[in-house]
Amino acid sequence: MEDLDFAFIGQRIRELRNEKMLTQEYVANAVDVNVSHISNIETNKVKVSLTLLVRICNVLGTTIDYVLERGYHCPDSIMERELINIFKDLGREKQELLFRIAKVL
Repeated sequence: MEDLDFAFIGQRIRELRNEKMLTQEYVANAVDVNVSHISNIETNKVKVSLTLLVRICNVLGTTIDYVLERGYHCPDSIMERELINIFKDLGREKQELLFRIAKVL
């Protein structure tokens, strides 16, 4: 088994945080750690624990398998969960439209 790519994990966390326009301080407060710890995770100076990774993923509204994409090989699961997250963020009308389109495909 390959080791986890903690540099990639930190990079993915940073990308997701920036996409959601959240500061390191916000994430740190939400998961009850120091801002420097979030920074160190994102820059691969420390390895994130599983417990903290779960809390960070919850704050960022993502899944662990998406963050661990390079070390966790289950692409169908990643895609399905990301599609579900996108679907949840849509309004009711757009959800119904997307559902009808998917049925046609």
